[in-house]
Amino acid sequence: MKFFAVIDTNVIVSAMLKWNSVPGTVMNFVFAGTVTPIFDSRILEEYRNVLNRPKFKFPEELIDTVVNHIKNSGILLNGEKLDLQLPDPDDLVFYEVTMEKRKTLEAYLVTGNIGHFPSKQFVLTPREMLDIIIRELA
Repeated sequence: MKFFAVIDTNVIVSAMLKWNSVPGTVMNFVFAGTVTPIFDSRILEEYRNVLNRPKFKFPEELIDTVVNHIKNSGILLNGEKLDLQLPDPDDLVFYEVTMEKRKTLEAYLVTGNIGHFPSKQFVLTPREMLDIIIRELA
């Protein structure tokens, strides 16, 4: 079974801070090809900008590996602009891309900030995404 998901930046940061974690396991499923990441150019740019923040001290090689894998194994998709107010306006692109993919296939938005998005069954925490993957693969 294949899953399609827009991965919020905070999930990637959490995974890179601790690979042996729920977000890390979700990202391992991305690297294994079980989860196909969905993104647009603004999302990739945010990944790079956030992961390069000095406070994280992530090696450039690790950032390149993660972002390039998402770019090369995922689906580039531009979302339709939505008239929606979110607590953090920078999060809107993640929701727009998710909604665009949902026009053709089931897709999820995986975030550690679930309260920043509308309450929908496809907006998931990393734990909820992991539970779906495990249940479907069993």
